Amino acid sequence: MTALNYIACLALFCLGAFVRTRTLKQLLLLAASYVFYARGGTGFLAILIASSVLNFAFGELLRRRLTPGLLWAGVVSNVLLLGFFKYLPQLAPGPSNDFFHRIAMPVGMSFWTFQALSYLFDIYREDEINPTLLEFCLYMSFWPTVVMGPICRLPKLLPQFREVHGISLTDLDAGLRRVALGLFMKLVLAQVLGSALAQASKVGANLAGTGGAWGGLDVWLVAIGFGFQLLFDFAGYSHIVIGSARIFGFHLAENFDSPYLSCSPSIFWTRWHMSLSSWIRDYVFVPAATLRREPWWRYFALLFSMILFGIWHGAAVTFLLWGAYHGVFLVLHRIAQQYLPSSRAGVNVAGGGFVSWAVTFLGISLSWILFRTTDLSEAIAMFRAVLSPTSYLHIVLPASYYAVVLASATGYFIYYGLIGQVREKWQTVIPSGIGIFGGTPRIGWASWQKSWWWRGPMIATLTILAAIAVAYQASQATPFIYTLF
Repeated sequence: MTALNYIACLALFCLGAFVRTRTLKQLLLLAASYVFYARGGTGFLAILIASSVLNFAFGELLRRRLTPGLLWAGVVSNVLLLGFFKYLPQLAPGPSNDFFHRIAMPVGMSFWTFQALSYLFDIYREDEINPTLLEFCLYMSFWPTVVMGPICRLPKLLPQFREVHGISLTDLDAGLRRVALGLFMKLVLAQVLGSALAQASKVGANLAGTGGAWGGLDVWLVAIGFGFQLLFDFAGYSHIVIGSARIFGFHLAENFDSPYLSCSPSIFWTRWHMSLSSWIRDYVFVPAATLRREPWWRYFALLFSMILFGIWHGAAVTFLLWGAYHGVFLVLHRIAQQYLPSSRAGVNVAGGGFVSWAVTFLGISLSWILFRTTDLSEAIAMFRAVLSPTSYLHIVLPASYYAVVLASATGYFIYYGLIGQVREKWQTVIPSGIGIFGGTPRIGWASWQKSWWWRGPMIATLTILAAIAVAYQASQATPFIYTLF
């Protein structure tokens, strides 16, 4: 049934691309999105539709009476619905097979709930958005984003839903290259690191069972390796989604922008999971930070926002501590910006220099220890190894794991650090080129005729890869990591 869902979704979406009537196009896109989402179960689809209708109704009420009470009613309704499915099974006492522990969360619920909340907040801010029920339901269920984002804002998607256009060669070219990059990141890089990390997890379980201890270098490599696996997995998925939407002429929000090249934690969070971090900034941090003028209050608002960021990932102490870790890291960076001149000790604290990059990269990497495990005692043992000088005298992980992680990290920094610079220079010299290094291509039919010999086989190859990707994902024990959230 899942394969039929994919085929039907693609057929409806392609049909919608050639329709010249706005309402009919939106109906076809909505039907495609519902067919796609129904692969997880009609019960989940019913919850998505109910949430869409509920939030649209709250939006209509807010337009008529712009009161804080109505806004909070909408916010609390969304939070309670999300909490029932996402947090209640984890927090409820009792045996693991009782009613509460058997509650299953609809796929992507965290993401489309945030989209619903942004809609209510934007109306309260009196932004000019006035979707029909059809358009809002399409916004909530749009198939490229409904499972794992990027989290979109209605003011950006609504004009695109109302446009009537076909598939252009420019969008086709750009979209296919994004899909190809995403498939490579997800099906090759993330899977290789995932396999290596599975071996490391077995080593960690053996250590816990025998009373052994981690080596300091082992912990660093596990943290760095998991960070890159998470990046390749989620950024790869984002490339696939953004590219798939682009093929049909839709421009989605970017989600990753070379985050591990960041020279400060503040810059990192403008490049990592950008759609979610910008959501937290716009709807949580900024409103909270502007309530008072004292610096300490802004620091508190920042810490609170990051703790909320952590809890969004799950009801576990480790996620709460992960959010608090990043909150403290960001506060320390802001304090350093104020009290440490950029020239002192040769460190550009504001966001430049090798030392600043190294501190940021290592600090971010260390936080993944809390993210990858729900066992607080294991996390404490790993942090203890990092802080113990004697732990660096022994190594428990196999050399192959070191080789995989170091090769992946080195390849990442070479590609994004060096080739990225070449790409920018190439695009400057030939701004109307065909986007060899990933730039936005500007091609026409004449250009397509000249390059059919490689673009044609590329389309066929990517179609096959897409089919393999679907089958591969269904057969593997390790799903996309962010489906867990």
